[in-house]
Amino acid sequence: RPAQALRLWHDIALDLVQDQKPDLSSRQIAILLTVYLEPPPHTVRGLAQKLGVTKPVITRALDTLGKMKLTTRRRDDADRRNGIIQRTVAGALFVEQLGDLMVGKARDLPR
Repeated sequence: RPAQALRLWHDIALDLVQDQKPDLSSRQIAILLTVYLEPPPHTVRGLAQKLGVTKPVITRALDTLGKMKLTTRRRDDADRRNGIIQRTVAGALFVEQLGDLMVGKARDLPR
């Protein structure tokens, strides 16, 4: 139900803030989850098209995710104009912990 979905979103956001986990925007989370849940390769151009935003918007978000070591970027050897976004161990761990958090919080919701 919508109220339960909103409660779940609230509880997860609250837990992320209280546990000093990376403070990601909705856009950054959307990019991160796209990179980790959808098959690669991922490019700045492809992510911009998927999210309906400009390439600079994706670049800024990836800069932040890179500083947090949740993603990395490298040049595409086949087309040097493209940047390939890669997963990291830290990013995979963060996404896994986020999934575990969601499952736990969903179980705690009143039925």
